[in-house]
Amino acid sequence: MRALRSDIAEAIAAVRTRAPLVHGATGSVTRALVADGLLAAGARPMLTESEQEAPVLVTVADALLVNLGSLGSDGMAGMVPTARVAADRGLPWVLDPTAIGLAPVRTRMAHELLEMAPTAVRGNASEVLTLSGAARGGRGADSTATPDAAVAAAREIATRHGCVVAASGPVDVITDGERTARVASGSPTLTRVTGTGCLLGALTAGHLAVAPPFVAVVAATALLTVASERIGHLRPGSFRVALVDALDEVTPDDVSQGVGLSWE
Repeated sequence: MRALRSDIAEAIAAVRTRAPLVHGATGSVTRALVADGLLAAGARPMLTESEQEAPVLVTVADALLVNLGSLGSDGMAGMVPTARVAADRGLPWVLDPTAIGLAPVRTRMAHELLEMAPTAVRGNASEVLTLSGAARGGRGADSTATPDAAVAAAREIATRHGCVVAASGPVDVITDGERTARVASGSPTLTRVTGTGCLLGALTAGHLAVAPPFVAVVAATALLTVASERIGHLRPGSFRVALVDALDEVTPDDVSQGVGLSWE
């Protein structure tokens, strides 16, 4: 456990030292928070999903986020080619299969992207269960299952596709198929601000650029957790601004020592 906490601190510090360029193929609704949060954590954002530009621009990135949250025509056309370029070039990339289940286009696309071997998959428990074929998804972007209910599915996906899988909830579950970590998920206000899940996916991509996959996913989750807990009780609008400030202020040691962490 002590070694993992040390690895978390090193990964967070490395993002701030190396400033990885994160290409975020993510929807317009959350781009501002994703960009500001990445900058506050020490990374650099580049956010586009169009078929004409994204597959070209990703060639200069250090990591990629593919987020299906607000899927428009540009995203439908550009995300798969962009992920394919990243995979072909060996770039680490994150699949965030937001709101899959009943939605036919994004569900089909999520399964197609999963076959392209993402470095990490980050979603809620219902999304993870859907990817495994065990369920039809949650209620929109909200989960109707607990992370513990998705542990077996997460391990199966991780083993079959050679990736790290994170299922978010009251306690986030992160597994590479062999090791499984649990991270206390921070302030409950995170669920009342649009885009915090997208931000976590982007932070995960940034940490994948500087650390081994399992450590990177745990570190990104721990960073957002501890930053959100430092804010205290604020209403959602103020919380959104304070979260960006907290990501800037919290130190690597604050995160590694303050996160609620267990693993097996």
